[in-house]
Amino acid sequence: MKRNNLKIVKINKNKSLFNYEKKILINELILNLKLGYYDFEKKKPQKVKFSLEIDYEDKKPSSDKDIRSIVNYGTIVKLITKLVKKKHYNFLETLAEAVFDELFKDQRIAKIMLKIEKLEILKQCSSVGIQITKKRSHDKL
Repeated sequence: MKRNNLKIVKINKNKSLFNYEKKILINELILNLKLGYYDFEKKKPQKVKFSLEIDYEDKKPSSDKDIRSIVNYGTIVKLITKLVKKKHYNFLETLAEAVFDELFKDQRIAKIMLKIEKLEILKQCSSVGIQITKKRSHDKL
């Protein structure tokens, strides 16, 4: 009979043996805001839909007792809501850059896919918009 030569390895939770790749999903956040280049867009708020995928990395598991151990989707929604109330943006692209600038302040975030759609601008379409993915570069300038 052959003996099994498996070795039992004890894992110390304090050591970084693992990397976690996590993703926050925010689907169809709809806000009323004044957004656009044309005069009629500056006068009346319109419905705008935001969807995000936020990739982030961590070297330790999330703690059930510490909200700082996660990237909080509620905080992200509040941040976007506050951002759109603070300033008028002419273009979806400049609004997207403002969202990126705020979110990338969290050093754990590695990549963001952001989709922004205007829901009421063209009668022929249910929505028009943009989708931009931005990745943190690890290259030194």
